[in-house]
Amino acid sequence: MNSQSGFSPCLTLLAVLALTSPGGAAVAQEAPVLITAARVFDGYTIRNDAAVLIADGKVARIDSREAFNEINVNTLDLGDATLLPGFIELHAHLSYQQVPADTVLRHGITTVRDVGGPLHQPQGGDGRLRLLTSGPILTAPAGYPIPSLGETDIAMPVANEQQAREAVRKLVAGGAVVIKVALEPGGEAGAPWSGGHAHSHGHQHGHGAVPASASWPLLPANVVKAIVDEAHLLGRKVSAHLAEPKGAQLALDAGIDEWAHTPCETLPDAQLQRAAAQQVRIVSTIDTLSKCPGVNSNVKRLAELDAVFLYGAEIAHPDIPWGIDGQELLYLQHLAGMAPLEIIRTVTSKAGQYLNIPLLGTLLPGAPADVIAVKADPTQKLKLLEYPDFVMSGGKIVLNQFEK
Repeated sequence: MNSQSGFSPCLTLLAVLALTSPGGAAVAQEAPVLITAARVFDGYTIRNDAAVLIADGKVARIDSREAFNEINVNTLDLGDATLLPGFIELHAHLSYQQVPADTVLRHGITTVRDVGGPLHQPQGGDGRLRLLTSGPILTAPAGYPIPSLGETDIAMPVANEQQAREAVRKLVAGGAVVIKVALEPGGEAGAPWSGGHAHSHGHQHGHGAVPASASWPLLPANVVKAIVDEAHLLGRKVSAHLAEPKGAQLALDAGIDEWAHTPCETLPDAQLQRAAAQQVRIVSTIDTLSKCPGVNSNVKRLAELDAVFLYGAEIAHPDIPWGIDGQELLYLQHLAGMAPLEIIRTVTSKAGQYLNIPLLGTLLPGAPADVIAVKADPTQKLKLLEYPDFVMSGGKIVLNQFEK
C-alpha cells in the first residue's frame, strides 16, 4: 500500500529507516515526508484525498494531493485509510501506576495528562509520549486517596487556606498543567475506589483494601475556594475528583473548572443544571465507572443540558486499554448523543484547545506532528480507532503497519 515518489536528495538513511520499519521504535527522521490517505481529518473536518507535509517535527502544510505534485519529497501513501491527529487522554495515572508510556503511544494516544502522580515538567512529544501532569492530588488530611494509596507521589494534604495556596504555588512551579483536588467522602456503590464496588472490597489500583463503611474527611469550602483562587491567579484550571452530591456542591460553590469523572451517584437535577450553567467541563471516564448506578443518567441529563464533555478513560485502571478506549467513544456516542465526528474532535482539537497548547490535536500548519492512521473510515466504526495502524510523534514514526 505504500508508494514512494520523488525522493529528495537530502533524504538520509535514518529517514529511510523510519519509513521502512513497520512497528519499529521511534527513529530520527531528518527529511520532510508527505503523507497521503483517502481521508484526512484535520482536527475539525474530513478532507478527501488530501495530503499532509511533515517537516521539522511539525505539520508544514495540508492540501490536496495535486497541490504537492511539484514538490520533490518522500511520500508515504496509506491508501484507503484515515489520517488523524494523535489522540489526547485527559485522565490517566501512568506515572504512578508505571504503565509503559511507549505502549500507550503505540496505541494511538500521543498526549496524556496524568492527574494524580509524581510532579514533573511537561515532557515528550518528540517520538515519545507527550506527558503532562497535575502532580499529587490536593486533599484533606487523611482524605482520599491517602487511606488507600498513602501520600507519596499521589496526595498532598492541606489543612488551611495558607497551606492550600502554598501547595498550589509549589505544584505550578514544579510543572503542573492543572491542579487536582479530591472531594471524595467514599462509599459510593460501584465506584472502583470505594468498598461499595460491585465486585470488590478493595481499591482497584492494586493497593490496600478500603472498607465499605469508609467515610473520608473532605476539604472545607474555604480551603477549596483558596485552591481555586490561587490556581486561577497562576493560570491553571482546577479538576475535582468527585462522585456524589457533597463533593459536587463543594466544587460548584468554589467555581471548580472541571469534574475529573462523570459522577458515580445520581446527582440532584439542580446540581447538574448548575454545572452546565457554570460551564463545568466533564471528563467522561464512563467506561471506568460503568458499574456506578448514576453514571448513565448523569451523562444523559448533562447532555440534555448541553454540558461540555471531555474525553478521559483513566488509563491505568485495570479494565481500561493502555491506549484509545473504543468503548469510551461508544459511550459518548450512545449515552451523550455525540456524533462520531464530534467525538473525534473532542479527543483531538477540542482537548488541545482546552490544554492551551497551540494547534495540538490538529493537522493544521504549525501543529506538532502527532499523527495516527487507521484503515477504512472510523466515523462508520469508532472501534477501529482502538487499533491504529500508524502512529507518529513529533514527526517520528513509532508504528507503521501499512508496510508489510
